[in-house]
Amino acid sequence: MCEDRPGGTGLGRRALFVTGAAAALTLGGVSFASASAGEQETRTVRGTLPAGSPDFVYVPVEVPAGVREIKVAYTYDRPSVPAGTPGNALDIGLFDQRGTGLGGHGFRGWSGGARTEFFVRADDATPGYLPGPVQEGTWYIALGPYTVAPQGLSYELTVTLAYGPPGETPAPSYPPERAGGRGRAWYRGDCHLHSWHSDGRRTPAGIAHLARAAGLDFVNSSEHNTHAAHAHWADAAGDDLLVMLGEEVTTRNGHMVAVGTDPGTFVDWRYRARDGVFGRFARRVRQAGGLVVPAHPHAPCVGCAWKFGFAEADAVEVWNGPYTPDDEMALAHWDTLLVASVRAGREGREGRGWLPAMGSSDAHRDPDTVGLPQTVVLADDLTRRAVLEGIRAGRSYVAESGRVALSFSASGGRGEHAGIGERLEVARDSPVTVRLEVAGAPRCTVRLVTDQGVLFTGGPLPVSGSGTVEWRTTPSYAAYVRAEVRHETALGPLPGAMAAFTNPIFLGRR
Repeated sequence: MCEDRPGGTGLGRRALFVTGAAAALTLGGVSFASASAGEQETRTVRGTLPAGSPDFVYVPVEVPAGVREIKVAYTYDRPSVPAGTPGNALDIGLFDQRGTGLGGHGFRGWSGGARTEFFVRADDATPGYLPGPVQEGTWYIALGPYTVAPQGLSYELTVTLAYGPPGETPAPSYPPERAGGRGRAWYRGDCHLHSWHSDGRRTPAGIAHLARAAGLDFVNSSEHNTHAAHAHWADAAGDDLLVMLGEEVTTRNGHMVAVGTDPGTFVDWRYRARDGVFGRFARRVRQAGGLVVPAHPHAPCVGCAWKFGFAEADAVEVWNGPYTPDDEMALAHWDTLLVASVRAGREGREGRGWLPAMGSSDAHRDPDTVGLPQTVVLADDLTRRAVLEGIRAGRSYVAESGRVALSFSASGGRGEHAGIGERLEVARDSPVTVRLEVAGAPRCTVRLVTDQGVLFTGGPLPVSGSGTVEWRTTPSYAAYVRAEVRHETALGPLPGAMAAFTNPIFLGRR
């Protein structure tokens, strides 16, 4: 419901329900009269959203000609709720006169619940928002009632228009798509990071400093539901650090990291799995040169559990930040997907069969550690295209830090050889030697996992952290093999926290 209140224009009692993808409620509008340059007008509107409100509520704002800046501030109540009952959480963003249609042509910014106010004008905007002219027409404040308490959610919006010359919009400057690489080599990266352009507390420059300190070669900008940070990473990049651009598409049915998209690419998030439109936006990511990577698919936070399936995924984020039980669940689920792919004979990547795994920090602020974990990719060079090709092919492993390094391979009796993400082409009964070299993992235990489960567990590595493990098998016994390096555990048969794991090597002829 919406309520008229004294002292403001009110939102009226008009409401239009729009069903389907991006189901929303559009409220009565806010009107302004024209004013002279140098003047400003303010309107305050209030309303209450009941429990069970649509995912998005749009408040139209009639913007006259001559406006230089639009500023929005908001508050909402947070009543006490019983233990285990979600309280109020209200996100906010802005669309311009081009409208709120799915696809985001009118998108001007999103701050979720990270800010209580924002502004947009031609020459500048609050982080998370896009600078540009404030043109005449109907703009929309987008409210996202993420959770609503049983008592309802009462909010107050204050909209201020400032009049005057619009100023000039700066041309965006994006980071280069190439850094100083080492040719074909293993490169370390963190593809899930947040700055102050969404709900993080670090600047792009601060993140880049931490990435270099962690020994990373590449990072990926991934703000929640906005691409506004893309134009703010150029100064943070360098010959020693490749900065790729993307977005964390944060829906109510799970999060997806778009990795390495073209500069300025926006991917809409206003849908659920039941709307049947996710494939459209997954294709949008790939058309922009990026990868579709479901993030923390088993995370327990509200709206985090992944419900879109994996048919459109290019990889999956199995390890997110410090290793926790939901990462263990994600690893087990990913392994189940690997088993299903070999049973169906679809493990060749040509048919988008098996799904590679990744790991990223999802770092937001102190004490979050950039590069915990990191994806280590075999790429032809340190370029956006080469790194993405390596991730897509599964030529990668995940390590908890730059101190941990792995070399993992399989060889046949006649000189055949395969590495991570590759296939060893030998007959089903041919002897195969699997070899893992580990550095930087003191007292850790090595496990070799196949489609038949864990078939090898080694003793603890020495305190030096370095060691070599060899295991012999045949393709008829193991259709694939992947390695895990785990810390010691005091809980007996339970596996320890992860130090590193690899994508699989497939064994046998197709």
